[in-house]
Amino acid sequence: MLDLDLSAEIAALRSTFATISDVLDLDRLRAEIAELSEQAGAPDLWDNPDEAQKVTSALSHKQASLGRVTRVANGLDDLEVLIELANEEGDEASAAEARAELEKLRTAIGDLEVQTLLNGEFDPRPAVITIRAGAGGVDAADFAEMLLRMYLRWAEQHKYSATVLDTSYAEEAGIKSATIEIDAPYAFGTLSVEAGTHRLVRMSPFNSAGKRQTSFAAVEVVPLMEVTESIDIPDNDIRVDVFRSSGPGGQSVNTTDSAVRITHLPTGIVVSCQNEKSQIQNRAAAMRVLQSRLLLVQREQENAKKKELAGNITASWGDQMRSYVLAPYQMVKDLRTDYEVNNPSNVFDGDLDGFITAGIRWRKSADRD
Repeated sequence: MLDLDLSAEIAALRSTFATISDVLDLDRLRAEIAELSEQAGAPDLWDNPDEAQKVTSALSHKQASLGRVTRVANGLDDLEVLIELANEEGDEASAAEARAELEKLRTAIGDLEVQTLLNGEFDPRPAVITIRAGAGGVDAADFAEMLLRMYLRWAEQHKYSATVLDTSYAEEAGIKSATIEIDAPYAFGTLSVEAGTHRLVRMSPFNSAGKRQTSFAAVEVVPLMEVTESIDIPDNDIRVDVFRSSGPGGQSVNTTDSAVRITHLPTGIVVSCQNEKSQIQNRAAAMRVLQSRLLLVQREQENAKKKELAGNITASWGDQMRSYVLAPYQMVKDLRTDYEVNNPSNVFDGDLDGFITAGIRWRKSADRD
């Protein structure tokens, strides 16, 4: 008979989980799911496609949130049963499984705890990420494409919906810019800590002399607003250009002028979309992204004014927030949180959760200060 005792660890996890459940207000969450389910079951729901999409998306997100909490609750109960069986039968394999499950639950509860820190106004929204190549020539364009793949792989690992709205390819390699939408619960709150300047140091594959090259890419993250919350944009404030969608090397992938580029004249913000099949769909998608960016600019201006009035105009985010070093050593380090790992290949394959969690906790701590 074994004497596996994880009661203290389980009690600590249960205590943390109880606090998380109180913050998430599960009764309210269940009530919202019931109300949205009733709306989703209405026979005339799809008479208004925009409203139907809003209802079904909200329902899916809230069900996913409740599902994560339920799985943890069930996991804690199952773990106690597994430990009891392992002790009764003297089964080392079951004991090892129990220890592994404990670590999984510790990680899951940590993730839920981080979610409770995402209480900003727009944190629950889907996210729109724009990646732009910066200084560094071809290496920067290649780096921008590496970051695009990194975020798509991160979304894929979490089974989140990710849509590439627009890609502008560079002439030799990589991309000039790309815009993707990630539709998941708290996508903006989670990914907003990725915004900033990213730096890559490596032996350049585009340099025949094999010299070490430093290149930069900028990542912008904005929340995708609901149509009803979007700010009004006068027609005379925008210029709309249409063109044919293209792929790498300029090869035509569309024989009609369906791609849309919208320029907001007062701010110079440019948004393109070529993912949809029709010009109307691409224009609608581009307008949503433009409205989201303008709303974020508006909020940033309001916050800057508040800081100015308060006598504190020091920016909280530096120009360079993360370094990816491939030579002469291997390291990825976040310069705000000091979180670092020594396996860049895993990071570029989408292993970002450690950086994101550290960033969210750092931001919350900075807000308190």
